[in-house]
Amino acid sequence: MIRTSRFGWLVLLLCLVARAEANDLRLVTGDGYAPFTSKELPGGGLLAQVVEQALGQAHVASSLDWLPWSRGLRMTQQGKYDATFPYIRTEALGEQFLFSEPLMVVRQHLFSLAGRAYEVDDLSTLSGRRLCYPLGWQLPTAIQAMVEQGRLLRHAPKGLNECARLLLLGRDDFFIANGPIGAAALAATGQPASRFRRSRSSFGEISLHVIVSRAHPRAEQLMQTINLSLLQFRGSDRHLRLLDAYLEARDRQAQR
Repeated sequence: MIRTSRFGWLVLLLCLVARAEANDLRLVTGDGYAPFTSKELPGGGLLAQVVEQALGQAHVASSLDWLPWSRGLRMTQQGKYDATFPYIRTEALGEQFLFSEPLMVVRQHLFSLAGRAYEVDDLSTLSGRRLCYPLGWQLPTAIQAMVEQGRLLRHAPKGLNECARLLLLGRDDFFIANGPIGAAALAATGQPASRFRRSRSSFGEISLHVIVSRAHPRAEQLMQTINLSLLQFRGSDRHLRLLDAYLEARDRQAQR
C-alpha cells in the first residue's frame, strides 16, 4: 500500500486548489437546522462555519446561498450548485451523489411533549401518530417505511422550530432530530425543557456530509478538494477554536 506523506497531501491539495480556483465552489444549504445551519446563528451555524473555514484555510474560494432544502438539493443534483450540506448518507441519495468525509457524527431521538413516552426501540407505539419532519429532510429508514405504509401521518413544514411549536399546539405528536438540533428547537419555543421529552433510545449514530452530484462534470475533483480541505482543517487550531466556541455557547444557553 502506498503511503502519502504530510507534504504529499499538501502538494496534492495545492494542485486541486489551483484547478478549483478557476471556478469558485458554489455551495447551497438550508435554514432552520440549528445549531448546524441557521441564518439566525453567527456564521450561519456550526457546520456552515466548518465548511467555509475549511475551504478558506485551503484557499478555495466559495460562495454560499440559502434555499429551501428540497430546492437546494434539486439544484445541486442538476449541477446549478457544486455542493450542498449537511446530508445524511442514504442508499437513495448515494445513487445520485458523492459523499464527503463526515462533518459530524450525531444520534437521532424522538421528541414529544412530556408524558408521552415514545421510544425508538418500540416503534409500534407510534402507529397512528402524527410526525412532524421538515420538508427535504431525510427520514430514518424504519420511519420512512411506516409513513409509506400509512402507519404514520407526516406533516412537513419548512423548519424544525415550527415542529416544536406544533407539539405545544397539539397538532403533531412527535418530531425526530439529533440531540443538539432538537434541544435548539425546543429552546426556541421559550418554554421550559420540562414541558418536553427526548427518547432515551436513539436510531444510532449517523454522519452529516457535504454532497456533490455524480452527474457534475467535475464531481471527483470537487469531492477530492472538499475532502482534503476538511482533513487539513480538522488538524488545525482553527477547528479546535471553532468547536470550543460552539460548546461554550451551548453551555451559556443551557444556563439561561
